[in-house]
Amino acid sequence: MTHRSRLSALLLPFALLPSIPRVKHPAEEQLRALLATYETSLNAGDAGRIEQLYADDGVFMPAGFATASGKSAVRGAYDAVFANIRIAIHFTVDELTVQGDVAYARTHSAGTATVVATGASGPEANRELFIFTRGPGGWTIARYMFNKAA
Repeated sequence: MTHRSRLSALLLPFALLPSIPRVKHPAEEQLRALLATYETSLNAGDAGRIEQLYADDGVFMPAGFATASGKSAVRGAYDAVFANIRIAIHFTVDELTVQGDVAYARTHSAGTATVVATGASGPEANRELFIFTRGPGGWTIARYMFNKAA
């Protein structure tokens, strides 16, 4: 076997790596499902369901508004949002990292927001950071913040 053929034989497995499907960690699948439920609940204006997705000490930090700490305050913040606007957006996960019972997701979203009082509608686009914790009941949102994409 020549040096070139030995090198080719050694490199062949690396050439095949991109074609091997990546196996997702079960926690990643659970977190993606949680994000999908959050998206569906947000689009439905369901503050009660969103409250259930947060940890007891969860924190919601919306751009331009006061921070809401604890489930009751989080629920109140979402109730206030939905009293003023209706949202139809889709989240795209840009990064998802799991470390034991803590995880984070960096996402971006795009869609529309409609002002309840006037019916005026326009584009809505944000970038988001979610921090999750896993407890006996599964994964919950521990911290969530968003701001406008530049």
